[in-house]
Amino acid sequence: RRKMKPRIAVFLQPQHAEYDQIRSAALEAEQIGADVIYNWDHFYPLYKEDGTQWSEGERREGKHFECWTMLASWAEVTSKADIGPLVTCNSYRNPELLADMARTVDHISDGRLILGIGSGWFEQDYEEYGYEFGTAIWRLKELEKSLARIVSRMEKLDPQPKRKIPILIGGGGEKVTLRLVAQYADIWHGFATKTEDRSGIETVAHKNSVLNKWCDEVGRNPNDIQRSIGIDINRIDLADELLAAGATEVTLAVNGPGYDLTKVKEWISWRDSKK
Repeated sequence: RRKMKPRIAVFLQPQHAEYDQIRSAALEAEQIGADVIYNWDHFYPLYKEDGTQWSEGERREGKHFECWTMLASWAEVTSKADIGPLVTCNSYRNPELLADMARTVDHISDGRLILGIGSGWFEQDYEEYGYEFGTAIWRLKELEKSLARIVSRMEKLDPQPKRKIPILIGGGGEKVTLRLVAQYADIWHGFATKTEDRSGIETVAHKNSVLNKWCDEVGRNPNDIQRSIGIDINRIDLADELLAAGATEVTLAVNGPGYDLTKVKEWISWRDSKK
């Protein structure tokens, strides 16, 4: 892999906050030097205001805003950082429409959009907004069909995007998701998740090797796919190990409404110390 400075992505979770707080956080993230600013595509908060999880089956409530209209605003108010959803839920929009939305936000941002997409998982969103939830494998098959449609529509749009919009696919499924990454994505997003038999760093290294094998199978150069990895913002002690495991971008989640970016600054200093 060619050596480049790692990228630092700030993942602003658009929950429990007024919009002006979210916009201020996006501006601050750019001002302190973040390479990328992500939001997410949900209709309800995923975590409580204190960052803890709801219990199984508990209804989630709280302030929340829609993903893509927010990205259009970020495209206007920021000027340097890449922006995108981490990740768009494939089920929520027709794929041709999504391609057109992405192309439009790409133009508003002057070529800074990343099209993050995944198969979806948050059942409350689906039920409340009237989308078919189906099964996990059905949603993955729908994602595969949609990716082909998005690529096809993107080629027909007039005007064309400012650049080939990078596609980011989120998820770690080794049989289907990572194959789709090898076929369609410019960026893979996963998490440094600890499991029974692997540390978070070992998980990253393992998933990277599976993705590289899929690249071989589909005839893709694995170096053409960036690896964006989410890690606990407090674990800067693992930064160099994360790079060694194959990460090219570190994604740091910051919860609303406070959006404290103090820890992000430490990661940016670490990035800037790299040759």
